[in-house]
Amino acid sequence: MRRWGVTPAAEADPVLSVRDLEVSFPSEAGRVHAVRGVGFDLYPGRTLGIVGESGSGKSVTSMAVMGLLPDYAAVRGSVTLGTRELLGLDDRQMSEIRGRELGMVFQDPLAALTPIFTVGRQVVEALQIHQDLDRNAAWKRAVELLDLVGIPNAAARARSFPHEFSGGMRQRVVIAMAIANGPRVLVADEPTTALDVTVQAQILDVLQLARAETGAALILITHDLGVVAGTADDVLVMYAGRPVERAPVGELFARPRMPYTIGLLGAVPRVDSAERRPLLPITGNPPLLVDLPAGCPFEPRCPISVAECAVEEPVLTPVSPDGEHAAACIRAGHIADGRVDGAAIYPVPRAPVAPAAAIPRERRPAVLELDGVSKTFPLLKGTLLKRRVGSVYAISGVGFDIREGETLGLVGESGCGKTTTLLEVMNLRAPEQGSIRVTGVDVSDLADRRQERALRRKLQMVFQDPMGALDPRLTIFDILAEPLRAVGEANRETIGRRVDELMELVGLDPEHSDRFPTAFSGGQRQRIGIARALATNPSLVVLDEPVSALDVSIQAGIINLLNDLKAELGLSYLFVAHDLAVVRHISDRVAVMYLGRIVEIGTVDEVFDDPRHPYSHALLSAIPVTDPQVERTRERVVLRGDLPSPTDSSPGCRFVSRCPLHPALDATQRARCVAETPELTGAGGSDHLNACHFR
Repeated sequence: MRRWGVTPAAEADPVLSVRDLEVSFPSEAGRVHAVRGVGFDLYPGRTLGIVGESGSGKSVTSMAVMGLLPDYAAVRGSVTLGTRELLGLDDRQMSEIRGRELGMVFQDPLAALTPIFTVGRQVVEALQIHQDLDRNAAWKRAVELLDLVGIPNAAARARSFPHEFSGGMRQRVVIAMAIANGPRVLVADEPTTALDVTVQAQILDVLQLARAETGAALILITHDLGVVAGTADDVLVMYAGRPVERAPVGELFARPRMPYTIGLLGAVPRVDSAERRPLLPITGNPPLLVDLPAGCPFEPRCPISVAECAVEEPVLTPVSPDGEHAAACIRAGHIADGRVDGAAIYPVPRAPVAPAAAIPRERRPAVLELDGVSKTFPLLKGTLLKRRVGSVYAISGVGFDIREGETLGLVGESGCGKTTTLLEVMNLRAPEQGSIRVTGVDVSDLADRRQERALRRKLQMVFQDPMGALDPRLTIFDILAEPLRAVGEANRETIGRRVDELMELVGLDPEHSDRFPTAFSGGQRQRIGIARALATNPSLVVLDEPVSALDVSIQAGIINLLNDLKAELGLSYLFVAHDLAVVRHISDRVAVMYLGRIVEIGTVDEVFDDPRHPYSHALLSAIPVTDPQVERTRERVVLRGDLPSPTDSSPGCRFVSRCPLHPALDATQRARCVAETPELTGAGGSDHLNACHFR
């Protein structure tokens, strides 16, 4: 169970004080004012969470504190560590402080580590720069630090190189380096981004352990409000380079007083809620931080703005009797429980109702059926003369079906086989083993390209990176017209009408179809990707992490759009995502994969409310909830170790080496787990199936 911070601010002097921090950069469009008047106090043993959309100034603030901004950045204000002013120190002086009194955990651990040195040598270097240690003492301490942050067999793994570690293990190494010299302040900039939820839970525990071991204060920069709810003591919400709300974590989540904060919280789906009402997206985009107009920067997007909001930018003003809660909104005094003067700030949109929902699942036709699908890749050795020395078992015996008007969420850790399953479906080729049927047609029966093209019209895909999926050399018109031309549509007038329909369908202005992808925001580009997928009127859309690269406010709009399109067009989705809260909000059924096999499948509420497989239970318990009271009292199962090798095809449960249930079994039961591969089964003919011998 995680605990609240126990060091009251009043009982200690701040270890770090930031006052009126301003950072600007030159650009072709003019001076970019990335940070505008940031101020906060950080106290020993406490965690300050800094949240906000991309471009709000979170990371620039942390880089200014660490003295890592480029020379062309103009920095003004004050950053005081204890009694020492940091701004104005040269790089040599800051180098003496960084690593000793200030430690930093970066977003990308692979970029933070030198690939040509072992991880042990890099930790030793961090120690010897600031401490008078000989080689042997430094190496011994490095091994102790790696063991402290949870690197198994630390003495041996210290001699490994960064590429030999998983993403989570590399982040542990970076944390070990950050705490090597017992710093007074730790800065963690998006430390769990791109990590699986199970690994994220481990990293957050390691950060808390590091804070406890060193007594350091922690600045946690993240876009994940659930992480903040479970970790932070105080929260600073930033928008357009400035703090717009500041409060203790429990106060901010329970009683937000700034419309922007209320919008962020309303845009996040809850993994612990079965309610399917639409999310509350914040319309519009953050402003460009060049020549900002007078008034509140959030005013163009604010649903409760009044004329006075455009006159002068509000400053942080206390809104609670103790002064701990402050908001930058002239209407903050009228806001309570997400309402202003009794009216909802963000009215809940009407939930779409799909016609297929009224028809029992078993009576709806299947648009996709997989039965016993397997895929292996050769494991080769040698440079010039390669020879096969084994196989990588990417997926084994995967089977499920998706009915008309239904969404199946496919979830699991990286490397579990989700993407391979998608590629097998999209390839429209006979699999190595098993069968794949799309709208009742077995793909192994396709005789020529004409039949394949006809079937491909019914099966389209939306990719994770919208910018990478759109050709930057084509206008939006040509991007949307391309699939129409590919299926034989040649009439330009017909294509033009269809492009206009698609733009309107996804909430974009048809007048903008002559623009290029770079002229659109990330959320708008993803809408264009969705429009392209819908161009041929498909029956099934495969969605590969379609919202993972988007801010939560934009993510909410895309999720609502997908639900609306599903109801309006009768679409079916195969939805792959790491964020299980998003999966619960959008899916009807969910399949949990582990190391190439489906270990549990059922309706989304059955799996989320009553997970049967130990892996599903651990996976769901690791998802943070955006409620500090709930998040800090719920039981969490932390998985130890990494995924086993996918080259091992020996019988038995593949989860046995990480299973928290296995040690509690008797000897006979443990032997069965090791020797016998469990099959997907359900009790009493239930559609809720799981692959565990004892659950």
